[in-house]
Amino acid sequence: MIKLGVVNKLLLCLCISSLFLQSCGGKFRGDGGELVGIPNREGWQQTIPFGMIICPSGTFHMGQADEDIASTRINLNRQVTIGGFFMDDTEITNNEYRQFVNAILEDSIDVLGEEYIMSELYPDTSVWEDDFSHHMGDPMVEYYYDHPAFDDYPVVGVNWKAAKYFCAWRTSYLNSYRSEVGLYSMPRFRLPSEAEWEYAARGGRDMVKYPWGSPYIRNAKGCLLANFKPGRGNYYDDGFMYTSPVGAFFSNDYGLFDMSGNVAEWCEDAFSDSYNSVVWDLNPTFFDESEPRKVVRGGSWKDIAYYLETGTRTFEFEDSTKSFIGFRCAVTYLGRSSGAEF
Repeated sequence: MIKLGVVNKLLLCLCISSLFLQSCGGKFRGDGGELVGIPNREGWQQTIPFGMIICPSGTFHMGQADEDIASTRINLNRQVTIGGFFMDDTEITNNEYRQFVNAILEDSIDVLGEEYIMSELYPDTSVWEDDFSHHMGDPMVEYYYDHPAFDDYPVVGVNWKAAKYFCAWRTSYLNSYRSEVGLYSMPRFRLPSEAEWEYAARGGRDMVKYPWGSPYIRNAKGCLLANFKPGRGNYYDDGFMYTSPVGAFFSNDYGLFDMSGNVAEWCEDAFSDSYNSVVWDLNPTFFDESEPRKVVRGGSWKDIAYYLETGTRTFEFEDSTKSFIGFRCAVTYLGRSSGAEF
């Protein structure tokens, strides 16, 4: 039994609380004593971040959309559901990444030092020499990131950790402005999950082999539909020997460019051969800080068509920089599941 003294104390507390609510400085309560929530809170409308496209919520079959040529058995088909999100319509470009580097140098040089920032976050231009044996990469080393001729080309030589840092800076940069003008903060920028990436790459077409949908790598006029390596020793048939400017080829049905080819892209997930058996079927994402391998999707300018398929999974080590890996950002959509407003 509860002791009488305890009951009396509870009643006293309730009485005091009631008196406080009733008096409230002598002001009349306009809620009639009803539970109506906190009044006068501003409404919320999530705006589309600049350069991003809405990928509405939906269900799709994730996994191989054609024969598993390498017999990997690491992406067997299953149905999953994805919540709505925004994604950059192109890969992050050299000039966009330059804005980030310059801002970090201005804000953090006194604390971290320029040498530290340059070694951790500056694109590794040496990848153009180091990735391929006996290859004259000197012109790309010298010009690819710094020269304005390549401003609209996808940034490369950025590892998974630097891509994550870019997302954190982009979040802070936008929300500091929104705070200054009295707006609510937007959800954070981040790398897309592997499932989000594949869902976005398909552009609303379930079980398609490529983002453009058909099983072919050329259109009816014989033109290649992405920047990749169509044959042994053949890098130029698509019009570009290395990377291409972002958006040089047709977008998929969501309006996303270069989801196949140009540069492969970092995803949020750690890589696991048994991915399907360990993640949920609603917004699946595999987190494992002890796993240095991170998922890379989409294929690149130096890859054959197999790696351009929407269902092909690959990985690279999180601290590795490559001349054929870049990234794009995603943002969670807050609101109706369908994203019908957009």
